[in-house]
Amino acid sequence: MTAPLNRRATDHKGKTMKRRSRRLLAAIGMVAAVLVSAPTAVASPQDASSSEALAAGRPAFKMPFDCGQSWRGSNWQGHSPAHSIDWNHYDAGGTPDDLGRRVFASAGGTVLSSYYDTSTGYGNTIVIGHGDGWRTRYAHLQERDVAAGASVSVGQLIGKVGATSAIYDLSPHLHYEQIHDGAVVVSVVQGVTWSDYTTRYQTSNNRC
Repeated sequence: MTAPLNRRATDHKGKTMKRRSRRLLAAIGMVAAVLVSAPTAVASPQDASSSEALAAGRPAFKMPFDCGQSWRGSNWQGHSPAHSIDWNHYDAGGTPDDLGRRVFASAGGTVLSSYYDTSTGYGNTIVIGHGDGWRTRYAHLQERDVAAGASVSVGQLIGKVGATSAIYDLSPHLHYEQIHDGAVVVSVVQGVTWSDYTTRYQTSNNRC
């Protein structure tokens, strides 16, 4: 009598363990399916929404130079930070003549900082806040003509092009960034998108 009882008990236990194993495997499969599919389902709407919000809230940034001036902008591979633009100006003979040229606010706002940066290589730097998380940064300036806390309008003089840096030996140019919520983004200047690794000339309609 003992053996059949033990055998039945062993069979029952074995079947129970098999059922539990099947249930466990099924549960693991469901979790794995959720983990794999969830990012795809969620990411696309968020990315699209973020992109639309970025475009809708961006100020109408102008070139930070005088009306009618044509400047060569470069957004080159390896440039730090990514998406920033280096602006250069040349005379009729093709010789660089950036140094001392006036720099104007790309859009109206409040000067958040105006200082000499000793740690990143920016040199004389001005950052203007434009609201809704938008900022512009102007670096390597020869001089700064506005102080932190000042209100500026689009086209207002803020400084002059220089080559200042505590770290690098530079030729004169204006380093320019558009920043949203703390991150440098691809610039849109007078309706023109400056995609990465772009070099082109653009003519300013600021102060026109």
